[in-house]
Amino acid sequence: MGLLTKEKELVPCTVEVSHRFESLHAHVRFNNGAVVHPGDEVLVHGAPVMAAYGEVIIEDRTATITRASWLERQWTRLTGDLEFMELCEFSFSEEVTL
Repeated sequence: MGLLTKEKELVPCTVEVSHRFESLHAHVRFNNGAVVHPGDEVLVHGAPVMAAYGEVIIEDRTATITRASWLERQWTRLTGDLEFMELCEFSFSEEVTL
């Protein structure tokens, strides 16, 4: 991996989309054991998976992982903690503050 170059990797994956009362989620598992690192981008190929209420859909797909360059990876690690702290400043509750 170069200082500024990006590499692309085509990987098989499984997409699971759940739209149930117990669980509302979308997960992607790489079937070849690939790991996504800070700064990497993932594009799952194919039409969007739309699960109706009460459904869980599991499909085999292909994804492209665009690996971050060394510089992008370091920048993401450096600034990631700061961005997380921005999220910590907000509260999601039903209380009304005056």
